[in-house]
Amino acid sequence: MKWIGVSTVLLLLLTATMAFAGTARDITSVEAKTMLDKSRNIYLLDVRTPDERRQGYIPGSVLIPIDMVERRISEIPKNRPVIVYCAVGSRSRPVAQALARSGYAEVYNMKDGIFGWYRNGLPVQR
Repeated sequence: MKWIGVSTVLLLLLTATMAFAGTARDITSVEAKTMLDKSRNIYLLDVRTPDERRQGYIPGSVLIPIDMVERRISEIPKNRPVIVYCAVGSRSRPVAQALARSGYAEVYNMKDGIFGWYRNGLPVQR
């Protein structure tokens, strides 16, 4: 009887761990800025189009448009935290989730995008 209880607990723990594996965490632009200020090791990925980027981008970010991410995934380092952003968070979310499912350990989706970044008065490069 004791063995069944231990087995059940282990199974539940394994299931819970697997549920969280391969997921990206949603953060706000303010949280992203705080993280970027604390660490220079973060890879900031812009998945917008080149035309959108010309209108303004977050300093230090790297542009890999969403339609190129799969082909250029080797350019995104697996050994660093990754923050993904787009205009409002709708395109960055699936990219962040795909990276997490591909073995990237620490992936964040900036859920309010560069619009939220700008709205919060954070610096934009033009």
